[in-house]
Amino acid sequence: MAQLSDDCFAFGGAMLSLAQAEARVAELYGCVVGHHSVPLAEACGAILATDIHAPMNLPPETNSAVDGYALHHADLAPDRPTTLPLAARIAAGRAPLAAIPRGQAGRIFTGAIMPEGPDTVMMQEDCEATDTTVTVQPGIARGANRRPAGEDVAHGALALAAGKRLMPPDIGLLAALGLTEVPVRAPLRVALFSTGDELVEAPAPRGPGKLFDANRPMLAALLRRLGATVIDGGILPDNPGATRAALEQAALNADLVLTSGGVSAGEEDHVRRAIEAAGTLAFWRVAIKPGRPVALGAIGQVPLLGLPGNPVAALVTFATIGRAVFHRLAGAAPAQLPRFAVPAGFALRKKPGRREYLRVQIDPAGTAHRYPKDGAGILTSLTESDALMELPEEMERLAPGTPVPCIPLGALHG
Repeated sequence: MAQLSDDCFAFGGAMLSLAQAEARVAELYGCVVGHHSVPLAEACGAILATDIHAPMNLPPETNSAVDGYALHHADLAPDRPTTLPLAARIAAGRAPLAAIPRGQAGRIFTGAIMPEGPDTVMMQEDCEATDTTVTVQPGIARGANRRPAGEDVAHGALALAAGKRLMPPDIGLLAALGLTEVPVRAPLRVALFSTGDELVEAPAPRGPGKLFDANRPMLAALLRRLGATVIDGGILPDNPGATRAALEQAALNADLVLTSGGVSAGEEDHVRRAIEAAGTLAFWRVAIKPGRPVALGAIGQVPLLGLPGNPVAALVTFATIGRAVFHRLAGAAPAQLPRFAVPAGFALRKKPGRREYLRVQIDPAGTAHRYPKDGAGILTSLTESDALMELPEEMERLAPGTPVPCIPLGALHG
C-alpha cells in the first residue's frame, strides 16, 4: 500500500498552499503525448509541438503602409511645403521599380514595394497632387508610413514557441509565413468520472435524495475546450471495490484520470482511498476556499486528479490546479489565468492562511460586488457572476474600495 506524503497524513494535517501545490505539479509532471503534423486549417486549438522559426521575412519586402507618395525625407523643407515631380506610379503586387532619385517622388499604394531611394511615405490625405507633381507639408518624421522587410518577423527568428495553444491570430501568422502544415501535440486522453450514490444522469428518473450530475458535463466541456479527448467513465457508486476497479481500468487507456467527489474524509469518500490502495498520493488538501479537498496522485503511472464534489469547488480547483496538471501533461506552456485589479464594493473579514475565491459581479462603474449566494453548490453563482475575486493568504480584512485581483470567469472556460 502506498504511503501518504507528510502533508496529508490525517484530516487535521498541514495543508499545502496553492503555490506549494503548483510547485509540486511542476516537479511531478511533464509532457506524455506524442506529436504529428496536421493541415494548418485544422490546427486551431491544438498545442504547438516544436518551435516555429520564420522561413522568410515578414513582410517579405519593405513596403508602404498607406496610400500616398514615396519620397526622400532629405528633400523636404523643414518649414514650408515642398513640391516634387512625380516619377512613377507604384502599385501593390508588382515587382519593385527602379530607383527614384533625389528630388522626385512616386505615387504609391498600400502594400506596394518601396522603390530604392525613398525612405518616407506621406499619406495622400496630407498632400496636394496634380498629374505631374505632389506638394507635401512639412513636419513628417523620416521613415513614416514605411514598413521595413522583417519588421513583423525576421527571417530565422522565432515566430511561435513550442507549447503555445494555437489561436486564430497564430494561424494567420503561420499562413503569412507560407506554412501549410504544423506540428502539434496529440490530444490528451482524459478519463472522467463523477462519484456518489446520490447522482443520476438524465433522462434517468430522479428519485428521492437524488441529484442530476452537473460536474461531469461541466468538466467534460472544460476539457474539450482545452483540446482533450474525453473518455466518459460515468458515475462511480459509493463502493470502494468498484471505485478502485474502475479507476484501474481507466488508467489503462488514459493519460489522465479526473474525478469529482469522494476525496474528503467521509466514510463514503472512496476515491482517495482507492489512490492510496492502487497507486500513490502526492497531496490531497490545499489551503484554498472553495476546494480544500483536492487529491493529486497516480494509478500506476497515470496521474489522477480528484476534485471536490460541489460544482463551484470543482470548477475553482480545476482552474487553479487542474489546468496546470493538464498543461504539463499535454505539452502546453504554463498559462497563468489573467487577473485584473478591481475595487471591492464590500467589506469582509477573512481567515488568514488560505487563498479564497469569491464570486463577484462587476457594476458599470467597475466595482466588484459579492454574489449574494456563495455556497459551493450554487451553480447560478457561476452563471450570473462576472469574475472570481482572489483574496491572498495573508489578507484578514477587506475594506471597500480596496483593489483586488479578479479572474474573469470566461478565462476559466478555456
